[in-house]
Amino acid sequence: MIYSRSSEYAIRAFMHLAQAPDGKYVMVKQIAEQENIPAHFLAKILQQSARKGRLRSSKGPTGGFALRKPASEIPLVHIVEALDGLADYERCVSGLAECTDDAPCAMHEVWKDLRSRIMDYLERTTIADLVRALEEKRKVLDQARRPATAGVAQRT
Repeated sequence: MIYSRSSEYAIRAFMHLAQAPDGKYVMVKQIAEQENIPAHFLAKILQQSARKGRLRSSKGPTGGFALRKPASEIPLVHIVEALDGLADYERCVSGLAECTDDAPCAMHEVWKDLRSRIMDYLERTTIADLVRALEEKRKVLDQARRPATAGVAQRT
């Protein structure tokens, strides 16, 4: 995994929120049930995301959480950074205090390339991209589940 369980749950919750009608708040309990995420853990994650300005929250019977921006304007890096920070992507993978291009560790070049690709993915992939990919996957799965019907008309 390239990010924590907290970030994974947040990304799944953001995708859920992106599919809600505009202006509609979704309750933590509903997201948790549908996404199979522990509700108490998700509540903390979404509250933290709201405090960081990534979500809107509203209390009361019609309250819950909603995206603050359109899903197409929320790159994954914003979610991961808000919950995990990005320090793990910047530190030496071998644990050295100093690891640079001039004084590299044994894994420096490999990690530098991998870190670059991970950061590129997190920066350019949005919640909207993930929702589109999920919808496409659902369509393919739905088509695969449909029973094959005879395309030939019966003769009488």
